[in-house]
Formats: sequence, C-alpha cells, structure tokens
Amino acid sequence: MLIDSHCHLDMDDYTDDLDAILARAKAAGVSQIITVGIDLDSSRQALALARKYSMLKAAVGIHPHDSVHASDSDWDGLLNLVAEGGDAIVAWGEIGLDYAKDYSPRPIQRRQFARQLELAAEARLPVIIHDREAHSDILAALLANPVRQHGGVLHCFSGDWLLAKKVVDLGLYVSLSGVVTFKNAAALQEVAVKVPLDRLLVETDGPFLAPHPYRGKRNEPAWLVKTAEHIARLRGISLAELAAATTANTRRLFAIEHEKDK
Repeated sequence: MLIDSHCHLDMDDYTDDLDAILARAKAAGVSQIITVGIDLDSSRQALALARKYSMLKAAVGIHPHDSVHASDSDWDGLLNLVAEGGDAIVAWGEIGLDYAKDYSPRPIQRRQFARQLELAAEARLPVIIHDREAHSDILAALLANPVRQHGGVLHCFSGDWLLAKKVVDLGLYVSLSGVVTFKNAAALQEVAVKVPLDRLLVETDGPFLAPHPYRGKRNEPAWLVKTAEHIARLRGISLAELAAATTANTRRLFAIEHEKDK
C-alpha cells in the first residue's frame, strides 16, 4: 500500500468526481492521501475533507505565491485550524520559496517562509516545503530555523543529488513526483537512485504533474503507482519494497498511525 504524501484535493479539478477518484486510489493500492492547503481558505477545505474521508489527512499553510497577501489574521486562522483539527492535521504546508514565477516579491517570500517555519515549530508540526529555483535560500532558511525536531520534506523535489544530500543531512525527507518518470529527468532519476530509502517519499502533487504515460492530463492519486513503479525499477527493487519503505517514512514523518494500531 502506498501513501500519496502531497495532493490538492480541494482544488476545482476534483470537485465533480472526488468520490470516484478516492475509490480508484483505493483500488490501485493507495491507502492514504495528504491533501495540502495553499492559503487559509484551501487549508480550511483540506481539513473539511480530512474530516469527511477517513483515508485523508490535511496540511495547512500559505504557499509562497500567496505570501504577499498573508497577514496576522491568516497566521491566527491557521493556528486555530491546527487547534481544532486534532490528528486530522499532520503538517504545516505547503510553504517555501518560488523564484520561477515570482508572484510574490522575494524578500516577502523569505520573510513569510521564516515566519511559517516558526509557526510550524510552535504548532509542533513537520513542514512541507515548496522549492522552485530557490535552493540556496531554502537551505539558508532551514539553517537559520532548524526543523529537525519535528521534521519536514522538500516536496516535488526539483534539485540534483548534491542538493538532496544536503537536505537529508539536515534531517529532512525528499519527495518525488511524476516528474521522475519523464525522459528528460536524468538528474531527478539520479536522486531517486541515491537518496537513502529511509528518507524517500512519493507524491502526485495532483492535479499537476501526472506521470508517464498520463503526462499532460489531470493527475490523481491512483496514478501514484506509476511513479512508484518507475522509482523501484531505477533502484532495482520491487514495488512492494519501495511501497513499504515510503509508506513507513510518511507515517513516521507525519505521525500517522496505522489503522490497525488505532
């Protein structure tokens, strides 16, 4: 069984057929999904979904694209969600830096990223980090605001092995998406082979980044199997071994109990 460690099930792309999407995920062997907020409203929706569907957990946070609009009331709102959400909320995210699109000015992104690292520590939650073309500033922020106590993951990892090693050395996890299945993803495929198996997660980042052979279509959790199969082939291990390891890692990072342990 696999866990999709990062999906955006609150987005409009899933509104019309969410029940069917979750049924297909279960049939494909995806036992749990973490649905991730990108602002206060989507964080509320993520929590509502996690309360409605037992196979879902939620993460709350403000994406770097929206950091220019973040205010004290947003931080208070997110902390209130954490307080009321209980074990339905397992992480603070997604947060981070995005220098590819620069929808928010970079100084504001850096300030709000540091603030959310502090808030995550206050909430005693691991962090889900977005990093696009901002590797050095991400590392600098993590050195200034260590997250080792509660942990974290660089989701949809987009760097090379050198960056992945630095991330692992900081005590974080690396999560790979469907991009690793693309023909032009040689650097990412090297990461998939070299990252320690006990530091690896898998994700869809749905509705984005569908793996081969679905590239360009709306992504969904059932297709996580294609990503996991590809990583297993690259590493020369079975899908069962890859699934067991990444599922254990995801549960460990996000403190998700196995159903039989409840």
